[in-house]
Amino acid sequence: MSRTVQAPPDRVFAVLADGWSYSDWVVGTVHIRDVEKDWPAPGSKLHHKAGPWPVSLHDSSTVLVCAPGRHLKLKAGLWPLGAAEVDIRLTPLDNGSTRVVIEEQFTDGPLLLLRNKLNDLVLHRRNVETLRRLADIAERQG
Repeated sequence: MSRTVQAPPDRVFAVLADGWSYSDWVVGTVHIRDVEKDWPAPGSKLHHKAGPWPVSLHDSSTVLVCAPGRHLKLKAGLWPLGAAEVDIRLTPLDNGSTRVVIEEQFTDGPLLLLRNKLNDLVLHRRNVETLRRLADIAERQG
């Protein structure tokens, strides 16, 4: 899944690096409870709440890879349902914009076992909206 964002990679990455903005662009995350001070360094975490009240779940996402301005890979938790790896790559384009690619794969828990075309469709639609929100924030900051 990809989208061209009308902002340079550093501006797009600034949104990714602001853990407190995570719930503004990640579909399904409704509240950020805490962000470790070294976010988005590898191993750092942000603690979030996902899903609608009263069934919202508390969990955290951990940075696996961080290359400022280019790449952020997270392990996003949603226990007891499982976890996913979310890989976000930024590529600068000649006109000052950025190609953002997001790939998400379930890695743990029941969601991994339920993987099917319906889940793929849900993830696809979720990531389309996630990229739209990320673009809106990065483009607005310019």
